[in-house]
Amino acid sequence: MAAAGGTFLVRIVLCWMVPALAAGGLITSCSAENGAKPSAGTPSVVSPGATGSPTCSPAPAPVKIDKPPKGAPVGKPALRKELLAMLVQDQAVRTGKAPPGDKRTPEELAAAWPSTDLAHAQRMTKILDEHGWPGWDLVGSDGAHAAWVLIQHADLDLPLQERGLALMKDAVSADDADPSDLAYLVDRVRVAKNEPQVYGTQWGKNEAGKLTPRTPIEDEAMVDVRRAEVGLGTLDTYLEELAKAFGER
Repeated sequence: MAAAGGTFLVRIVLCWMVPALAAGGLITSCSAENGAKPSAGTPSVVSPGATGSPTCSPAPAPVKIDKPPKGAPVGKPALRKELLAMLVQDQAVRTGKAPPGDKRTPEELAAAWPSTDLAHAQRMTKILDEHGWPGWDLVGSDGAHAAWVLIQHADLDLPLQERGLALMKDAVSADDADPSDLAYLVDRVRVAKNEPQVYGTQWGKNEAGKLTPRTPIEDEAMVDVRRAEVGLGTLDTYLEELAKAFGER
């Protein structure tokens, strides 16, 4: 992946809704990633030494993602505009903050959350039917990011998420989508299937109020290597950001 000079990946805080398996209600979780924020100290990766004993080595720096520049021409500007408008509504129902001109109260926005996600899932199904994955060439980096958010939040339609995942993998291979976004979707789908995470992006709070991964992290000793390969910072840095998002100190 080519480097984008001096450009850091900054991921906004995203919240989602998933069915509660035990309580029959809804569980709200959050994730956040800010690749521009340095971690405290020198992160390390544990790897087996020649004798089989663990040894520590510095975690690799995350690759820089070569996104199209802001304002670059796109193939489907109307679709880009639609995806960005859908993203505004996606975030409004999750944050309780209405966009300009929207007079709904936080309570009204929260009540609209399930129907908004359903409508977005239905529309994304049609978009995938017509265009495949809406990547950078088609809708720009911001439009493609919006498409990823909408698929990421389609938690009540796992087949749609799995389809989006397969199409997005192809787009990343063609340098037409963000591999760090893809990493979150990989984990999202794995968590939905109760499988181990690859990148450690999906966390929530347990009954004691402590951050905990929603499913275990596969080969956790090497997670920072995998995260760096897709442009993500270290897991420790990520958890510091999550703690702040959850109001922990």
